[in-house]
Amino acid sequence: MPDVFVNYRTGDEESAATMIARELARRFGSERIFFASNSIELGHRFPVELVKAVEECQALLAVIGPRWAEVRGVDDRPALESEQDWTRREIRTALDRGILVIPVLVGKATRIDRAVLPDDLRELADCQYKRFDHRNAESDLTALGDTLARLLPELGAVDRDARAARERAEAKSRKKSAQDVGHSRMRARDVEQRVRGGIGNLNGDLSGTFVNEPQAPVNTGRGHQYNAPHFQGDNTGVQFTAGDNSGTVHQRFERERRRSDDER
Repeated sequence: MPDVFVNYRTGDEESAATMIARELARRFGSERIFFASNSIELGHRFPVELVKAVEECQALLAVIGPRWAEVRGVDDRPALESEQDWTRREIRTALDRGILVIPVLVGKATRIDRAVLPDDLRELADCQYKRFDHRNAESDLTALGDTLARLLPELGAVDRDARAARERAEAKSRKKSAQDVGHSRMRARDVEQRVRGGIGNLNGDLSGTFVNEPQAPVNTGRGHQYNAPHFQGDNTGVQFTAGDNSGTVHQRFERERRRSDDER
């Protein structure tokens, strides 16, 4: 059962109607969009199929171009004046059944003048319309599809464009999460490399720092601090004296005292 019936007048804007039907079929599935030249199977009775499709649809798009009310029939009178005109009959059926009717004004077409409409179509002039311009075909088709997806939940549930957009958003989110994890790991390694070494691992908020894994003797106390490293051998025996930083810090570098003559 089609959800959307695309109504148009031969001799007015068949090309626009074809583009609209094709795009909606791509987005929502061809079985949900009725377009007479594509949807009626060979051998099926044309009038029966048209009436059935209109009665079962949830929305009818009345594609209206600049010549919509001017196209003439075989009797050389405006086709719109004939009660047997299929464009008129389809719209009338939809209005009588309370089906959503959306006029789609193409190109330079203006809002429908109630005065040119037969009595059974006067309500069409009151229906809120959408515009379609060949120069803005892509954006106008997207806007029309978005409107139908919002108004008809059944279409929204099978909206291929919305599903593709969600998949792209999810893929982007996964990629960003992976990048964030990678950056966090790099920052953690960087911090670890900066902190490790020297007198050991520094932990805390630096207001109460403690030393873990010291690499040399560590003395703690109050008052002045004297850091007196003794460079011997490979300089791995460096001594540090750490206090509470309430006094001054002095460093004294001493070479090994020269032995006296009697110690030789």
